[in-house]
Amino acid sequence: MEIIPAIDIIEGKCVRLTHGDFNQKKVYDEDPLEVAKRFQDHGLLRLHLVDLEGAGAGAVKNWKVLERIAGKTSLIIDFGGGIKSQKEVSIVFDSGAAFVNVGSMAVTDEEEFLTWLKIFEPSKFFLGADVKDEKICIHGWKKQTEIWLFDFIEKYLQHGIVNIVCTDIAKDGALQGPSTALYKNITERFGNVGLIASGGVSSMDDLYALKETGVKGAIIGKALYEGNISLKDLSKLPANEFS
Repeated sequence: MEIIPAIDIIEGKCVRLTHGDFNQKKVYDEDPLEVAKRFQDHGLLRLHLVDLEGAGAGAVKNWKVLERIAGKTSLIIDFGGGIKSQKEVSIVFDSGAAFVNVGSMAVTDEEEFLTWLKIFEPSKFFLGADVKDEKICIHGWKKQTEIWLFDFIEKYLQHGIVNIVCTDIAKDGALQGPSTALYKNITERFGNVGLIASGGVSSMDDLYALKETGVKGAIIGKALYEGNISLKDLSKLPANEFS
């Protein structure tokens, strides 16, 4: 299971929200690049970079942050938030992202998203499955659909998607533990899917619990910024436990 730290961006700053609520925003660092460098210095290899501002506006706003981090670190970055066109997908890849994270467009314009999969290859995308009560939410989590999570995943697995980031909105930023039962249900239903768990991680124990569910990766956000989990703790993890 890979450990993937998260950086959420609003107005070029590193922030965290609670339950995806923009009114519950806390700025943790003015310079996301310095945060990313600290992650790399402690041996982390991946980065989950989210343009929250773009997600809310429906258009990428902070791709320059991506460009800076990709240009000055060796982190493997997945980037998402507000991507609505093939041109924006190209910009994100050209700016240094290894993967593009797409959620809303996979719901609102399936035909366009499938076109991207054909042009850029499905393995280059993360399907963003943001859920509340197992129903998919879109537009920066502002709108809940009637689409059942498991139907959503199954449909796109049939189109070649291999990586999925599933966020339980009720858990995100709350530091109350992840939705281990939900992730276990997904891995049991879909086998060796590349599932990445997001939301709720508050301790090292949570990471061990997630590993037992069979997920391929775990995203950590607020727990790092609030000090519940330290980068020093993560750097000491034995290779046979997490990689």
